Amino acid sequence: MAEKVTVPEISRMKQRGEKITALTAYDYSFARILDEAGVDILLVGDSLGSVIQGQQNTLPVTLDEMIYHTKAVVRGRKRALVVADMPFLSFQVSVEEAKRNAGRFLQEAGAEAVKVEGGVQLLETIEAIVRMGIPVMGHVGLTPQSVHRFGGYKVQGKEKQEREAILQDALAVEEAGAFSVVLEGIPMDLAQEITRRLSIPTIGIGAGVQCDGQVLVVHDMLGLFDMYTPKFVKRYADLRGVMTGAVKNFITEVREGKFPDEEHSFH
Repeated sequence: MAEKVTVPEISRMKQRGEKITALTAYDYSFARILDEAGVDILLVGDSLGSVIQGQQNTLPVTLDEMIYHTKAVVRGRKRALVVADMPFLSFQVSVEEAKRNAGRFLQEAGAEAVKVEGGVQLLETIEAIVRMGIPVMGHVGLTPQSVHRFGGYKVQGKEKQEREAILQDALAVEEAGAFSVVLEGIPMDLAQEITRRLSIPTIGIGAGVQCDGQVLVVHDMLGLFDMYTPKFVKRYADLRGVMTGAVKNFITEVREGKFPDEEHSFH
């Protein structure tokens, strides 16, 4: 087995110019597969609201639900760094509450870092969590928990004022002590500038190839979720098609009395 991925190793990967790979995971089975395939970071994303729960957005996902899924992912991985998304209302209400909830992810679920959405306005919160010894991954640009403020899932940073605000958010996240930052849904030239300006790694999703790493929602890239497909998603497989075919074969064999056969029966 390859050496365990740690927070300092993620930082060193940027220094070496080595691209960082990250995928979302929500359960034991997927975590095992992704981990054994060699992905660097498993992000237990609040995107589970959409791809697991069938919600319209990430806002209904609770802290207890995130802890439950993080526990399952931790059991399935040996090498990857596990980062848990802090869901809506788990870090915005107060710094004290944010610290307590971040601590639960490490103490109860076994996560090794947490991710929070926001920039300048979260500087104090990130600093406080980091002071506790908890690694923090930032998230700026299109932040899904602010979907209503944006008026939908729209690319951010096209206007000059927006660009400057996102750059300041990224700089604030670094200043607060985060070990990395997700850049979502922003023009690739802005992501390139941020990546050049920051000493911490940038992980892109819809932010172009110049980021230090890339993350995708695993159900998107495997073709399991098709309610909507963002422009930045590349489908590396059609597992939905494979699964549908397998289920249809099962139904046919059961109805025709072909399953179970001798090989799959006891005597």
